[in-house]
Amino acid sequence: MSGFNEQFLISIVIITIGYLLKRNNLVKEKDGEAIARIVFNLTLPCLIIVTFSDIEFTASLFYLIVIAFVYGLVNGFMAIYIFRNHTKDIKGTFSMMVPGLNIGLFAYPLVEGLFGFEGLKYFGMFDIGNAFIVFGLSYIIAGMYAGSGGMLETRSIIVKLSKSIPLQTYLIMGLLSIIGISLPNIIITVSDTISVANMPLSLLLLGLYLNFSFAKGYGTLILKFLATKYGIGLFAGIACYLWLPVEDMFKFTLLIGFILPTPASVLPYAIMFGYNQRLVGTASNLTMITSFILIWIMVNIVV
Repeated sequence: MSGFNEQFLISIVIITIGYLLKRNNLVKEKDGEAIARIVFNLTLPCLIIVTFSDIEFTASLFYLIVIAFVYGLVNGFMAIYIFRNHTKDIKGTFSMMVPGLNIGLFAYPLVEGLFGFEGLKYFGMFDIGNAFIVFGLSYIIAGMYAGSGGMLETRSIIVKLSKSIPLQTYLIMGLLSIIGISLPNIIITVSDTISVANMPLSLLLLGLYLNFSFAKGYGTLILKFLATKYGIGLFAGIACYLWLPVEDMFKFTLLIGFILPTPASVLPYAIMFGYNQRLVGTASNLTMITSFILIWIMVNIVV
């Protein structure tokens, strides 16, 4: 347990450094876009390559893909139902933020530090199912309830999925593993070297995006959103952890995975479809803080 708390403290310190760099104008928040591109298009794919290079696929790992996808669907429908009596703008704003999970940027650094590649392979498979929710269902919900902010196109969903470098890397590495083809050692070695940067860059990026300037006048709605997202997540995660007859790492993935924050893609969706960006940013920041607290509590209880 001391190892977890130490890793958790290190993560908080790195996030704080990122936040202080922004507060002192040494690095601007807009610079985070460049760092995010490096993380999602280089360091994270390299980490996936290393993690999946010698993976043995089991039925339970494939189940994680299905569970993440089904969980996202259920969350999406629940959010739409819970916010059904609000305006289309409010319904779209919060319903698009409930289903998806921030795994690549938020969960990977913590899991890598705590469990190494063994934990990453579980969360990696979970992230495959989640990717279809983030780039598919959340995008559909955002488009459905948008006013004049944009038009929903099926082609856009396919393009978003096809442009996701982490998702492509997951699928390619999974296919290579299934058919028994190994990548050359030079690729693994280079990827291993680059992947070391993923954890600190991801945590610094979280600090750059952290913002304590919140939208006013939406307190009740934001509390309703948080209660919806984390109420479902805690119930599902605890139930799976207590009653699923599977290995501990599988159950731990669900326990933590279901209470991860909303994905970073919701802000671009808010811009694209004309939603209140400040409101989306406030709610997203609160999910980061809430997830950190809940994950620390849950792990200290169960590990």
